[in-house]
Amino acid sequence: MTNVATVTVTTPSDREVEVARMFNAPRSLVFKALTTPDLLLRWMHGPNGWTLTVCEVDLRVGGAFRYVWRKANGREMGTSGVFREIAPPRRLVNTEVFDEDWTGGETVVTTTLTERGAATLLTVMVLYVSKAARDAALETNFVAGMELGYNVLADVLAAVGGEL
Repeated sequence: MTNVATVTVTTPSDREVEVARMFNAPRSLVFKALTTPDLLLRWMHGPNGWTLTVCEVDLRVGGAFRYVWRKANGREMGTSGVFREIAPPRRLVNTEVFDEDWTGGETVVTTTLTERGAATLLTVMVLYVSKAARDAALETNFVAGMELGYNVLADVLAAVGGEL
């Protein structure tokens, strides 16, 4: 990985977690990488050997998505949700619930892409059903997984930016 940056994590309210990261790419390309299965399969991996193996995206309001990650030992972790708002290339809003519901219910995820010159600020706001659910989520590896995935995403953006 050549394009490593740190994510910033804040808790704006008792039920929210905000994760932000800058990318050296135009926001239209970042949006495409967040919504296109072929690109998601290249970067959306987690810590400790989790690899995205199932990636289904019906990118329309009311459309669903399904992701499944797998470890080498065969263990799987899946999540699904529905798109509530799609405003390319600046905003996505979707629900999300994990198969093993460690978040205490359905979350609402708002992704915002803000241009900063030639770069893009990605901000992901996750709204949990309760403070306890938010706090439990913060105790997991989800931020580390996002950071790892975003580091790979930065490299994918650099690679595909030259292809487009």
